[in-house]
Amino acid sequence: MRAALICLVAIVHREALRFVSQRGRFLAAIVRPLVWLIVFAAGFRAALGLSIQPPYQTYITYEIYIVPGLCGMVQLFSGMQSSLSLVYDREMGSMRLLLTSPIPRWWLLFCKLFASTAISIFQVYTFLAIAALTGISFSPAGYLAVLPALIVNGLMLGALGLLLSSTIRQLENFAGVMNFVIFPMFFLSTALYPLWKMAEASTILRDICAFNPFSHGVELIRFALYGQVDWMALLWVLVAFAIFLSGSLWGYDPSRSMGRRKA
Repeated sequence: MRAALICLVAIVHREALRFVSQRGRFLAAIVRPLVWLIVFAAGFRAALGLSIQPPYQTYITYEIYIVPGLCGMVQLFSGMQSSLSLVYDREMGSMRLLLTSPIPRWWLLFCKLFASTAISIFQVYTFLAIAALTGISFSPAGYLAVLPALIVNGLMLGALGLLLSSTIRQLENFAGVMNFVIFPMFFLSTALYPLWKMAEASTILRDICAFNPFSHGVELIRFALYGQVDWMALLWVLVAFAIFLSGSLWGYDPSRSMGRRKA
């Protein structure tokens, strides 16, 4: 237990130092959703009408609707950025050294997940604080209730990043994989449009959005900001997390890598 805690503290400390030293990463994580909130939301406000739907009790503006989706965006990009560092560590050899330590592989990957999730939560709360300065705020209970939702969603997206990083052998290939994952996952979700709006355009797109685990992560955050729990969304996110984490453990199996190199 002591060795496991030392490992957790060391990995979290390393990721925190890396995050602090990369100021551009933090600025990009905050500026990206702010551009959507201030610029794009203003342009789409008149074009996209929103009906009353849970958890909302009245009509809302488009800016209020997309805030949970932008919180999910912050965590999505943070999870992918964290997995990028894993690819870099593997190329430099530090990741191989870490995986050959006596600490169980699943605990090492969980520590990495925990660190990336903590960083993403800090970024989300920073974004929410800036959004409050622009007039989009929630109740104090909502800011507290959203924390468990951010933890679960951050773990799910971080596990997806781990799964992707386990399949990438060169750092140069990561940008292309990110584009094939991040943008479809973000745009084919409820982050920017409700499901009924997607159904007006295409039932196939609506079904894709409904199946997308990122949609359920966004809805989990949306309901939590109003002190409610979307149990179905929570179930989907937990199932996706279990699948992504299992794939990551399989992908980072050293014996499988050794067998592939021998072949």
